Amino acid sequence: MGKTSKDKRDIYYRKAKEEGWRARSAFKLLQLDEQFNFLEGVTRAVDLCAAPGSWSQVLSRKLYQTNKEKVKIVAVDLQEMAPLDGVIQIRGDITKYQTVEQIIQLFEGEKADIVLSDGAPDVTGMHDIDEYVQAQLILAALNITLHLLRQGGTFIAKIFRGKDTSLLYSQLKIYFPWVTIAKPKSSRNSSIEAFIVGQKFSLPLGYEPTMVEPILDHPYGLNNSQLGVNRMVVPFVACGDLSGYDADQSYNIDEEYESKDALQYPINPPYKKAKEMKRSSQLDV
Repeated sequence: MGKTSKDKRDIYYRKAKEEGWRARSAFKLLQLDEQFNFLEGVTRAVDLCAAPGSWSQVLSRKLYQTNKEKVKIVAVDLQEMAPLDGVIQIRGDITKYQTVEQIIQLFEGEKADIVLSDGAPDVTGMHDIDEYVQAQLILAALNITLHLLRQGGTFIAKIFRGKDTSLLYSQLKIYFPWVTIAKPKSSRNSSIEAFIVGQKFSLPLGYEPTMVEPILDHPYGLNNSQLGVNRMVVPFVACGDLSGYDADQSYNIDEEYESKDALQYPINPPYKKAKEMKRSSQLDV
């Protein structure tokens, strides 16, 4: 008799529950850090679009738990998030300057060593639209990062790889000498998700970032960067143990394995009202 769906599990989802992570996405940040070592020496970190908080949880365990006196972690999201040890939460909009002021105030006038963004829109399945909306979210995250990040700092954001990846890469190269696109092993191969890592942050001479103006223009176009022998080749790195588990596969579980509940369910998800309306026949779907 073949295995039923209950006999198999997404290995990273299972490991997340076993190790007490809020979501399997925690492994993506852990594998990125294994590759780039960007969390070493960090005392001020910002997690944008943080809910449900798995990346903030990684920061809490790797930074705050080892240096409680010096480390400050700020998590920003419009959605409510359950508390985490050593993580200060702001329910705010990353496109508003008030959010910048709140974070700088929490850092007592200092700037962040690292800014992370694992945010993504609700995907439609139409790749062109999803890539465009995700690119706009990344640019919003980058725009606020220009106000928050110290010289030499690091920026990491989720991207959806597509035909405009070179455009995004060239935009980040204005501010980060080292830019790499990375794919953690815990991210499914079938997904267009990847992560862009910008290191050694440096603002162009005389440039003053604002929250209302577009990001600094740059020379980009078919004539000088996409075609011909001098076309741009974006660095790409695969992260994590490549001989280990495949995120696209489900694996048999041991007979004595006991399934565990999720560590933290969503507090007040956007779809909560829709589910209640559907149950009471107020929503015809």
